[in-house]
Amino acid sequence: MNECYYDRRMDFFYNRSNTDTADEWTGTKLVIVLCVGTFFCLFIFFSNSLVIAAVIKNRKFHFPFYYLLANLAAADFFAGIAYVFLMFNTGPVSKTLTVNRWFLRQGLLDTSLTASLTNLLVIAVERHMSIMRMRIHSNLTKKRVTLLILCIWAIAIFMGAVPTLGWNCLCDISACSSLAPIYSRSYLIFWTVSNLVAFFIMVVVYLRIYMYVKRKTNVLSPHTSGSISRRKTPMKLMKTVMTVLGAFVVCWTPGLVVLLLDGLNCTQCGVQHVKRWFLLLALLNSVMNPIIYSYKDEDMYSTMKKMICCFSQERNLDRRPSRLPSTILSRSDTGSQYKEDSSSQGTVCNKNNS
Repeated sequence: MNECYYDRRMDFFYNRSNTDTADEWTGTKLVIVLCVGTFFCLFIFFSNSLVIAAVIKNRKFHFPFYYLLANLAAADFFAGIAYVFLMFNTGPVSKTLTVNRWFLRQGLLDTSLTASLTNLLVIAVERHMSIMRMRIHSNLTKKRVTLLILCIWAIAIFMGAVPTLGWNCLCDISACSSLAPIYSRSYLIFWTVSNLVAFFIMVVVYLRIYMYVKRKTNVLSPHTSGSISRRKTPMKLMKTVMTVLGAFVVCWTPGLVVLLLDGLNCTQCGVQHVKRWFLLLALLNSVMNPIIYSYKDEDMYSTMKKMICCFSQERNLDRRPSRLPSTILSRSDTGSQYKEDSSSQGTVCNKNNS
């Protein structure tokens, strides 16, 4: 019967896998990785929070597609949390971790990837439902969208917890991988292959939907009485999703290929030398998505811009309370105009774009 090593610290597993966690994470390289990672995480928290707030605030976004887009932003926000936890529990610190803490560290990363991937699959279904009926948005109710979002996170959490639930090498030390010293190589192969296959299926599905939308738009445009912007909206939404999917695949595929090579026990592939940089590339995906949303969607850009402007205006007003009485006195003869200007300024910051 195989001996199990649940009570060992991670230094035991790193030493067996010949993974050097100290020399690689010192000096200039460590400073660069931590500085870039910190900047990325701060940007991820701010920008994705802004996307979620924009969807909540703007009534134009109260449709299934944008609810799912906000959930994708929530998955990116969660990825930022996972990377922050990773930064405080990596490098030389890795060897001091307990098995459970290491499982938590990797489980957070796996959960964030699965949440983003599953969310993109659900968006593909939503786009297919709407496109087949030649509608801008599907007729999914808020209750169904909420149920879908809950299912997305349930699947993501389960996939992140699979190694903790038993698919690991703690009782079969010879099956441990190199990059993930307590992950079984068989699990790495399963996880990476399933994700890469999902990437391929999504690319094919989105390309088919995109070509269908483009063909239908070209056929119906001369015979449609609606506005030009309304006819182009389905295509604009598809371009946004296609760009998000492309960035997702480009940023995550190299890291998954490296994990697959490690699962296949490729000792000559030098996977240890590139793991750090491919992890930063995966982090970059969560940075890119809010930029893509604002660049590809004019309504999203204008809503986010107004929210930032209004926030800065409120901060400026809070810093100048003493000027309010003099302003009111100097405008006593034109009080109605002053009230109108004040109310119009507040309206810009508080009204929904309906």
